[in-house]
Amino acid sequence: MPITVLGIDLGKNSCSLVGLDATGRVVLRRRMRRESVIAFGAQLPSCVVAMEACCGAHHMGRTLAAQGHTVRLMSPEYVRPYVKAQKNDDRDAEAIAEAATRPTMRFVALKSEAQLDMQTLHRVRDQLVGERTALMNQIRAILLERGHVVPQGRARLAARLASLLDDEAATDLTPRMRTLVTDVRERWQFLDQRIAALDAEFSEQARSDESARRLTTIPGIGALNATALVAAIGDVTTFARGRDLAAWLGLVPRQVTTGGRPKLVGITKRGSKYLRKMLIQGARAAMPTLRQSETRLGQWLRGLLARAHANTAVVALAAKMARTVWALLRHERVYEAAVIAA
Repeated sequence: MPITVLGIDLGKNSCSLVGLDATGRVVLRRRMRRESVIAFGAQLPSCVVAMEACCGAHHMGRTLAAQGHTVRLMSPEYVRPYVKAQKNDDRDAEAIAEAATRPTMRFVALKSEAQLDMQTLHRVRDQLVGERTALMNQIRAILLERGHVVPQGRARLAARLASLLDDEAATDLTPRMRTLVTDVRERWQFLDQRIAALDAEFSEQARSDESARRLTTIPGIGALNATALVAAIGDVTTFARGRDLAAWLGLVPRQVTTGGRPKLVGITKRGSKYLRKMLIQGARAAMPTLRQSETRLGQWLRGLLARAHANTAVVALAAKMARTVWALLRHERVYEAAVIAA
């Protein structure tokens, strides 16, 4: 029987394949290595190839799409309800194939090589920032054990280290601790240089990419946010409206509804934690300026702050920024603040 839907459960070395015919009956069960899957797809007539959106799925999807297949990627949480009986690789592949046939299923768009490269750069930068924070905390702990309490802030810590290490007579650190702290400070400075180099690369990308340049006109969105959003979103037509993008980022209220009585609680926190963190940080940085502006956004923000906590207002502003991102990408426009008429 011809295969109309091929479900693939991806693994690091081997993959499980399940093929369905036009009636939904299983006509193929096979286990292959990754390179064998690509060779098998080249011999298979054009069909729907379904996979979970996980590590390695986009590369496999682009390769199979080049062979003429229709690739459908899905979030693993949407596939889970279709797993029958005990969970194993074969059942997972069957569930993936069945989920891909549902008319209401939500699919993930294939990412290009450039999008994956930009997302990788952001992940590397985020890791470097985490390493730098860990080094700074370690330095603070070492100095605290020696009676030196350093206020919060990178600049204050750098100034205290300069006063302790540059003047040998002005510190009570032992020679061994002085050498150790000097070594940790050099590692900190090296991380600063690598992070600065990545920031410069993001700034150049934001200037050269038209979509990212439009996003930087939004208050609270700089080169980091713009490049991360463009790389993650890709084709903005995947989202029907701005709220869908905000929901994809986990910035909308979570529903706890039963018996016809709707109840909204905290945000869902679904999707990318990194993108949500960057948007919230951008909203927090832009809020002091926006709340004082004589614009519709400033008026809305002042009214919200009058009846809600500041942190709630920051998250609400981040959700509004996400909607604005969708509007600018969808309609290919730049941000223009609506000024309140006198």
